[in-house]
Amino acid sequence: MKIAQPARIASAWPTSAYIHIPFCRRRCFYCDFPISVIGDHKRGETSLAIADYVNLLCQEIEITASGPRPLKTLFFGGGTPSLLSAQQLEQILRCLEQQFGLEPDIEVSIEMDPGTFSWPLMRQFKALGITRVSLGVQAFSEELLQACGRSHTVADIGDAIAILHQAGITNFGLDLISGLPNQTLDQWQASLEAALALEPTHLSTYDLVIEPTTVFGKKYQPGIQPLPSDEIAAQMYRLAVATLTAAGYDHYEISNYARPGYTCRHNQVYWRNNPYYGFGMGATSYVHGQRVSRPRTRKAYADWVKRLIAAQGQMNDAVSSDLDILLETLMMGLRLSTGVSLSTLQDLASPQIVNTLLQCLAPYQKQGWVQLPHHPEEAIRLTDPDGFLFSNTILTAIWQALDP
Repeated sequence: MKIAQPARIASAWPTSAYIHIPFCRRRCFYCDFPISVIGDHKRGETSLAIADYVNLLCQEIEITASGPRPLKTLFFGGGTPSLLSAQQLEQILRCLEQQFGLEPDIEVSIEMDPGTFSWPLMRQFKALGITRVSLGVQAFSEELLQACGRSHTVADIGDAIAILHQAGITNFGLDLISGLPNQTLDQWQASLEAALALEPTHLSTYDLVIEPTTVFGKKYQPGIQPLPSDEIAAQMYRLAVATLTAAGYDHYEISNYARPGYTCRHNQVYWRNNPYYGFGMGATSYVHGQRVSRPRTRKAYADWVKRLIAAQGQMNDAVSSDLDILLETLMMGLRLSTGVSLSTLQDLASPQIVNTLLQCLAPYQKQGWVQLPHHPEEAIRLTDPDGFLFSNTILTAIWQALDP
């Protein structure tokens, strides 16, 4: 199988970085992320664990080789990055600027949970350069929030939005989850309408995924009550598409909607399979075709950083093969409403492979799930909502056709 890997992919330096802040007040019942629970009363100013972690994170950043271009996007994810103190956020940002440089118009996103930050803290975060906030709302129902194990209330959501406005944060998004235990279509509609009433620039809607190691994974089976059936889950997805697009939001990615001009620049780095730095416990980086995953516990991560320093920054992991790059480009790019251009595929693979791909997708075009290109400037796209709904089926078929 001949798949040409373009020089731009092999040699490009990242201009984006993800920074993982793993600390949470508690672990939500659906969460299998690499986090550390610190309880309801600790935060950056009072937690030695957070202070030690920030120092360790900066050591990793300082030992990482930098490219010739400054960073254009940063994303502080978690966990709950809003548990950091302003001084700790400044320490990390200063370290990133010294090591890589920051573009003047850089997008700096941070995930925050209602009830975990104050107006003085948010004002300091904005002064330090935060340009975008992703608020983990999940639901506008006390019953559903408690069922998820969330630490905030519906009232906390309103308070958090008021703080963002007061601090001058105009670019903020809300995250919602559908398919929760005992969640009805009416409750989902109410959450969508409540979110729209807050006028965010961005909305993310995620269908609940049951992971075996979570509390939900030990209690529930997908599609079996009290979880919604597959049919109800699909109706929830269609309802989100109809409601949010009617309100003027662009459905630019399977789970993401934005006002014009407010798409998340950082996340599009992943969806376009471009290189990026990843720092912190559990994070993965993608540099020069090599993916490096960090350990998922604090102690193992600390040991990993020590070995990294001893090896002078040279830690090897999986190098993406030519086929990996093609499949990853399709897997991520087809999440976008713009899809994957035919010219990109022609850069990545031989005409025979591209033809095999198009033949594989032809039946799904007849079903109305896929739009196929006729010219290099056109793209393979999944239709909205049907193609997005059946994306796993389509991607499985691509895998079987290209990697039998």
